[in-house]
Amino acid sequence: MPRLTLRRVTAVSAAVAAAVLLIRLPALALSDPVTPVTANATYFDALGAPYGGCGLPQANLDSQDFVALNVYNTPGDYNFYPRPLTGANTSKIGMWNNGLNCGRFVQVSIGDFCTGVNDGAPNMAFCRNGSFVSDNYNGATLTMIVADSCGDSNGWCRDDPYHLDLAKPSLNKFVKNGAAVGDMYPNHWNNRHIAWKFVPAPNYSGDINVGFLQGAQVWWPAISVSHLANGIHGVEYMQNGAWVTAAMNSDMGQSYIIGGTTGAGSSQFQIRVRDVSDQLINGGRVYNFTLPTACGSQCSTPYTQVTYTTTGGTTSSPSPSPSVSPTPDTTAPTAPTSLAAAGTTATGTNLSWTGSTDNVGVTGYDVLRAPGATGGTFTQVGTSTSATFAATGLTAGTTYRFQVRARDAAGNVSAVSNTVTVTTTTATAGGCTVTATTQTQWSGGYVIQPVRITNTGTSAITNWTVRFTLPSGQTVTNMWNATFTVSGGTVTAHNNTTNPIPPNGTYEFGFQGTRGASDTTLPSAYTCTSP
Repeated sequence: MPRLTLRRVTAVSAAVAAAVLLIRLPALALSDPVTPVTANATYFDALGAPYGGCGLPQANLDSQDFVALNVYNTPGDYNFYPRPLTGANTSKIGMWNNGLNCGRFVQVSIGDFCTGVNDGAPNMAFCRNGSFVSDNYNGATLTMIVADSCGDSNGWCRDDPYHLDLAKPSLNKFVKNGAAVGDMYPNHWNNRHIAWKFVPAPNYSGDINVGFLQGAQVWWPAISVSHLANGIHGVEYMQNGAWVTAAMNSDMGQSYIIGGTTGAGSSQFQIRVRDVSDQLINGGRVYNFTLPTACGSQCSTPYTQVTYTTTGGTTSSPSPSPSVSPTPDTTAPTAPTSLAAAGTTATGTNLSWTGSTDNVGVTGYDVLRAPGATGGTFTQVGTSTSATFAATGLTAGTTYRFQVRARDAAGNVSAVSNTVTVTTTTATAGGCTVTATTQTQWSGGYVIQPVRITNTGTSAITNWTVRFTLPSGQTVTNMWNATFTVSGGTVTAHNNTTNPIPPNGTYEFGFQGTRGASDTTLPSAYTCTSP
C-alpha cells in the first residue's frame, strides 16, 4: 500500500532557502538536528484526506501544531522519484527519511523576515531583490509534531535541506515573552527564516495509540501507531511463535502492515514497537489486540482505534480519558431520504440516499433489510459511514426491501428512510462480476482498494481473471492478494490462492499505481471472467 496523503501548498506558502542567493549544493547525507539548524519555513493549509503523510488523519494527531519535512534533498533537481526512495535514489533522501521521522516533535524558533520576493520558483534565488532582517517576532517559539511530507517540485521543498512546512493555523500561536504573537501571519510572514531541532514529546504520559486504517482486514492488517515518546522506527509482530519485522506502509512512517499471530487471515495480533534509537519501547512491552468488530470484513472509516492489553515490559500509567460533556444530547438526526438502488445483480445491489443532519454530527447509518415485497421483519444487515452501501450476499431471483437510519455521536437513532424494493437477477452456472473503488489518489499516484470479485454463479469459482485498462504512461507498482501481468495498456490479474469463492461470495485485492504529476486519469473497463 502506498502513501495516502494529499498536501496543499498555496501560491504564497512554501519554503525559502537559507540565504539571499540560491546556492547550488550537492545532495548530502542529513543528520538529526539535535541542536538548532537554520532553515526556512513556509505554510500549508491542512493535511490531505483521509491521511497525512505519516498515515494518520489530522484529527488523530497528538498536536494540531504540525509540520511537513522534505521528502527529497535534490538541490536544483525538481524531478519526481518513486517513493519510498530506494537503491540509487537513497542519496536523494531528505529529512523525511522515507517516513522514519514521522511522529517526532520539533521545537521551532522564528527567525528573520524577508523583504524581497520569496515565491520558491525553481532555479530562482530566495528572497531575491531583498534581504532577511530581524523584527519583533524573532525568538518566538512553538513545539510541533512531524505529520506530513513535502515532495513538491519547487525550490522550497528541494533546495533547502532543513526547510519546514508549517501548519498555517499555527503561525500566530508562536509564543514570545509568555504570550502568543497573534498577528505574525499574514502581514509579517513572507516565508521566514527559522531555527529548529528535534525534541522528545513534551509532557509525555500514558502509552501508545493503535488504530486500523481504512480498508484494513485480516488479509491486509494495516495499522497506525501514534502517541510515542520519541518517534517510531519499526514495528514487529508475533506470528507462529516468532517475531517478524513489519513492512512500512509505503513511506507513511507511522503505518505498518502487520500479520496475525497464527498466520495470514488471523484476527488476533501482537506487536512491539521500536523508537528512533531503534530500542524497543517500554522495555519490550507487547501489545495484544484484535481486529475490531466495528470493522466487519474490513475497516470502513479512515482510523479505527483499538483497545489492547499488554504483557511484559515496564509499567506506565494509562492515557488520560477524554472529557465527557455533562449535558447529554438527546436529539435524533433527521431521517435519511431518497433511498434508491442501482446496479442490481444476482447477488447484490448498490444503495444510495440523501444523508441526514444532526446537531452533534452523524457518525453512521444502519442498513435494514426485509424479505419479500411485503410482510416480513426488517433486520440490520450492515452499517456505512457514507450515504452509500453495497448490499452483497443476496440470493438470485429473490425480492428484498431496504431501509436506512442514521446515528449520531451521542447514540441517538433517526427514523427510518423510505423503503426501496429490489429483485436480484437470475444466476448462471458460473460467472463473476467486479467492482473497483478508488481508496485515495494524489499527485503522481493512487490506490485502488478494494477490487471486489463477486461469484454470480451457482457453483464455487476456483480460478478467476480480472482485466482492466491502464491509461498511457501509468504503471502498476504493487498489487496485493493477486498476481498480475501487463501487456500494452491491459493489466491482467489472477487469483494467487487456491481458496474457492462460493456462490454469492466475494474476494478482494488491491493495487497501487503511479502516473505523471498532472495526470488525473484512473484505470477503467474492469472485467471478470471465470471458467
